[in-house]
Amino acid sequence: MTIKLENGRLSEEDVAQYWRDGFLFPIPVFSADEVAAARTSLEDMERDWLDAGLPLPLNTYKRVNAQVVMPFVADIARHPAVLDVVEGILGPDILVYAAEFFIKEPRTASIVSMHQDLTYWGLGAIDGLVTAWMALSPATVESGCMDFVRGSHKQPILPHEDTFDTNNLLSRGQEVKVDIADVDKTPIMLELGEMSLHHGLTIHGSGPNGSDDRRIGCVIRYVRPDMEQIVGSRDYAMTARGEDRHGNFIHTPTPNSFFAPESLELYDNMRTEQAKIMMKDAKKSTEIYS
Repeated sequence: MTIKLENGRLSEEDVAQYWRDGFLFPIPVFSADEVAAARTSLEDMERDWLDAGLPLPLNTYKRVNAQVVMPFVADIARHPAVLDVVEGILGPDILVYAAEFFIKEPRTASIVSMHQDLTYWGLGAIDGLVTAWMALSPATVESGCMDFVRGSHKQPILPHEDTFDTNNLLSRGQEVKVDIADVDKTPIMLELGEMSLHHGLTIHGSGPNGSDDRRIGCVIRYVRPDMEQIVGSRDYAMTARGEDRHGNFIHTPTPNSFFAPESLELYDNMRTEQAKIMMKDAKKSTEIYS
């Protein structure tokens, strides 16, 4: 059943459900016109910049810190309708920690193995981070929507195994070393313009896309300013709402144009620092964190 927002915000019951289950869906945030505009921006960018001589493959920019080099992604991440919902979970002070696209092309075998987001991020097992997953195309069981394991956010960070599977969209192909029965999975089906929220410790993953359309998720990670990087020497975030009274993150600016030279320089610095954290003790490198 669709979440009924109250003046664009979560009710107390919705917030309680999030903390009980570790996720919340489906939440309506964007109109059909806004979704169409976002998808057009994405696909125009893919067409115009695929062979434009960027320093890194275009897919890397889509998968790591897209908010730094793509203005429309920063606009989505800071959209008031989204922040009004996220505020119910994190409170009034909100930073954009990261933004990326998870895209499964039609009739492809790409998957996301069952995992916990916070496993390799260097932030520890925290409550002050929430992921918003926004549907720019319908997310159905057929198209490979996410599956969440209810209540799994109450576990610590569990052991994971790196698979480096070429069909796995995750940076290390990481998979939680716990047997999960299908009956324990909740399919997170979303219509256009709807989003889900999930806790950084919630076990989740998704299957292949058997549909005839791209399955496009715009994924924004939000964090409270009091969270802190404990593995790396520095970390980055973009101001979204409220104040940062802690100074634990280097603030990044909103880009004014696609792939501007100063944005690419910042992006490279961020990716280098984050690779030290994300790929710590990994036996291989990957395209997005080579």
